[in-house]
Amino acid sequence: MASSASTSSGPDRPEPNLVFRQLRGPRSPAEFAAAVRRAAHGIGERVSCDARYIGRVEAGEIRCPNYAYERVFLHMFPGRTLTDLGFAPRSSVRGRRTPAAEDDASVPHAADPARATDTADATDATGAAHGVREPYDAPDQTTTYDNYEESDVQRRAFMTGGGATVAAALGPVALAPAASAAPGPAPRPAARPVRRAGTSEAGALEDAVRRIRLLDDRHGADGLYRRAAAPLRAAYGLLDTVTSRRATVDRLYSGAGELAISVGWLAHDSGRFDDARSHYAEALATARMNGDEALEAHAFCNTAFLARDTGRPREAVRAAQAAQRAARPLGSGLLMSLLSLREAGGWAGLADRVACEQALTRAKALFERGPSDADPEWMSFYGAAELEGLEAQCWSTLGHWPRAARHARRAAELQDPHFTRNIALYTAELADDLARGGRPDEAAVAGLRVLDLLGEVQSSRVQTMLAGTARVLLPHRRAYGVSAFLERHSELPRPA
Repeated sequence: MASSASTSSGPDRPEPNLVFRQLRGPRSPAEFAAAVRRAAHGIGERVSCDARYIGRVEAGEIRCPNYAYERVFLHMFPGRTLTDLGFAPRSSVRGRRTPAAEDDASVPHAADPARATDTADATDATGAAHGVREPYDAPDQTTTYDNYEESDVQRRAFMTGGGATVAAALGPVALAPAASAAPGPAPRPAARPVRRAGTSEAGALEDAVRRIRLLDDRHGADGLYRRAAAPLRAAYGLLDTVTSRRATVDRLYSGAGELAISVGWLAHDSGRFDDARSHYAEALATARMNGDEALEAHAFCNTAFLARDTGRPREAVRAAQAAQRAARPLGSGLLMSLLSLREAGGWAGLADRVACEQALTRAKALFERGPSDADPEWMSFYGAAELEGLEAQCWSTLGHWPRAARHARRAAELQDPHFTRNIALYTAELADDLARGGRPDEAAVAGLRVLDLLGEVQSSRVQTMLAGTARVLLPHRRAYGVSAFLERHSELPRPA
């Protein structure tokens, strides 16, 4: 403790960024964060900026922003440089650890995802300085993925460290061992106050959710689900140790529920449907206990999606409608648009074309209203590409293959390259629609593109779709490209 105190008063203590605070002006941190997100959307960037991030910048904890934030800030304040905005030059932070990391030199920050997240903004340039190259960059692409908030170092730390390191980030209170089962009187507990979960644990929960979503966007769920159990257990363990502050309690409950949904989605996308249903139900119960309408809408949204995928279309419709009732007071047009698409998917499963088209029309009208400050952070995946992709699935379910293929093709073309898993999903949808629509040669070309992406994407959903396409194409071996596709597909390792 003494060493920590001396360190915090030393020369490495962060200096507040007074310039950035002055630029924020009379706006609150939340209002300024919303302005940053709007500016990012205007130039095609994706940043998860919130009031906490703005506070860290102004406190000097983020000495130099990552490349995505740099582009957004320079767009917001044209003619200025990073140093004009109060940041340190990028060259001065390369390879350095933050003072928070130096306070505990015995714990490498790359092995602790909470620290890795906290230091990511200060070390985004490190990879470039040392020649680390993201494995997702295609040789012919000019866009690098430095602008996304999950660096290769963070990816490796999460994937190799597993869920235990994320659980550790949620604090020792969540991982405390059970009382000893040995006979005899229990040992007297140490005369030390019990630690209560507070804002730091709530922040760690929120960061864990963001990391899982970013990794799923690129790699799919199969490799992540096994690692997600520990942080989820730790998250719900925190709820028994919460502080008495209502705002922090709400953050902890919301974070635990969102983590349950994220883990449920990993189970869903990897074909573990019973596990997914359990996780979504857990999130819904958490939402109901805490009166959290946003979390309730999210849980019902995913429940509707799962019901559609598991052949329960009536439940999909009812869950989507329940989600819309919960979401209506939130004021997010994009959220209501997505929920209308979930309802459309259920109607398609019931072969009710009229109700499906009505829901699709409503979804498009709501989407046209554009983004707003009320849009949930988890909806970052929802854009024009996802709208096209979900409509393609509706027409495919209804058996209108040419129309489904048209929307699936648009979805793949519109998708941001960061969402590698979605590109694979939309292209697999396109291949299947083309195959069933009597265009085997085009289906084979699309199928080969999906196979090229499977080195980066681990998604049972995509592999299942591709297997269905292969079965449809078997009688068309002599069509151009079909034989090559079938041969490569047969070499895929079969899921365990």
